[in-house]
Amino acid sequence: MNKYIKIVIAAVLILLGLYMMIFTRNLGWGIVVFLLAALPILLFIKNEYILLAFWQLRKQNMEKAAKWLNGITNYQAQLHKSQYGYFHYLMGLTQAQEHPAKVEPLMKKALEYGLNMKHDRAMATLNLAAVAISKGRRQEGQKLLEEAKRLDSAGMMADQIKMMKDQLKMPSMQKHMHNPNMRQRGKSF
Repeated sequence: MNKYIKIVIAAVLILLGLYMMIFTRNLGWGIVVFLLAALPILLFIKNEYILLAFWQLRKQNMEKAAKWLNGITNYQAQLHKSQYGYFHYLMGLTQAQEHPAKVEPLMKKALEYGLNMKHDRAMATLNLAAVAISKGRRQEGQKLLEEAKRLDSAGMMADQIKMMKDQLKMPSMQKHMHNPNMRQRGKSF
């Protein structure tokens, strides 16, 4: 549903509530209708599909979260500007397992549009670091890991950051290791 339709519904409910309170003297029902107008206003600010996707992510159900997010066909028409970042963030999280190549542009857009919570910015940065490391961009991955560590003030992602830093160290150690039983190319037997 278009975000402006929600505002129109809220305005109609407010006017109906005022009409009931002032002209028909049904004060109780007028207050109830007036309070019901808060629901479309809340759904204008926090989209119902985003809320349901967050709920499914809490339950670790990525398929249903992706299904709710797919209900948003045109994010610019359906979402408030403050939710653009969270839409891309949630799309990136739901597609991380099946389509890891699509995660990087989604997380970059999420950070570009802005995420309100610090731990969400840390998670997006951590995902970008994982993509950079997997593509062989070690310096960029290291910088992104440091930024994710700085953003993770609560320490909720300390284990993941430590594990990724260990992954950064491993390939550099393998470069210097060699198998002594391997023949050298220059020798012929």
